[in-house]
Parts: sequence; C-alpha cells; structure tokens
Amino acid sequence: MKRTCLLLACVLASAAGYTTVANARTIVPAAQLAHAPTVQLRHTSIGTILTSSSGLTLYEFTRDHADADSCVKVSGCAQLWPALQSNGTPTAGPGVKSSLLSTIRLSTGARQVTYAGHPLYLYSGDLSPADTSYVGVQQFGGKWYALNAAGHFLK
Repeated sequence: MKRTCLLLACVLASAAGYTTVANARTIVPAAQLAHAPTVQLRHTSIGTILTSSSGLTLYEFTRDHADADSCVKVSGCAQLWPALQSNGTPTAGPGVKSSLLSTIRLSTGARQVTYAGHPLYLYSGDLSPADTSYVGVQQFGGKWYALNAAGHFLK
C-alpha cells in the first residue's frame, strides 16, 4: 500500500510539474499571436527594457539586418526564439517611441513587430515578466540582447 501511495504521489507530482511548465510555456504563443501587441518598458536589473504587453522581455538578434528576420532561416531558431507577431498596428506603451515601432512581413506571411528596425523576439524559456537571464546568450550564430527605448541593445 505504501509503494502504491508513493508511486501515485510521484506520478501526480510529475504531472503537476508538467502542467505548470506547459501552462507557463503558453505565455509565449499568446504574446506571439496578439492582434495588435503593446510594446512597453519595464525596469530590470540591467536597465529599462522593452517588454511585451504581458511583461516578457523582447529581444533583438545580432545576426539580423535592418528590417529582416534571420532567425526564421535557421533550423530550430524560431521555435526557441519566436517572433513577436501582430495582425494589426503595434501600440507603444508609455515611454516607448511609436515612431520606432513597425512590422515586417515574414516568409510565412505573418507580420513581425520591429523596433528601430530590429525585429523583436520572445524567448520560449522565459517564465516570468522581465526575466533578463537570457540577455547576451549566444545561439544560432548571433547574440540575443534586450533593447531600451532608444532602440539600443543592453548587455
């Protein structure tokens, strides 16, 4: 009986952990598929950075060229670093310059939000608002940085 209870407790704990991770990961697709996302500013340990309307850090990829997404061309990149997409005109939150917000069309036909010409991405591993632990990470042939309101990257 004790083994059955212990086994059941382990299974339930594993299932609960999986559910938590699965639910946390749904944050990114919801932000990614926003009709007209709001880009806002949030204060963090590395400075004031651009975030999605749900507070997730927005990243730029150093491998990108102005108004061009390079990540989508690298196998596995877009799954880990999904583009911030918009079906409408992105909105600037307080302190964000609306004149620097725009969109570009991806090869899939979707529209990706840009800021000062930098295509914006989310990180699929970010589980909490304004998480900056992935800023400066090198992956897929470039580095991933957060941006400030001027459109400059922060390390």
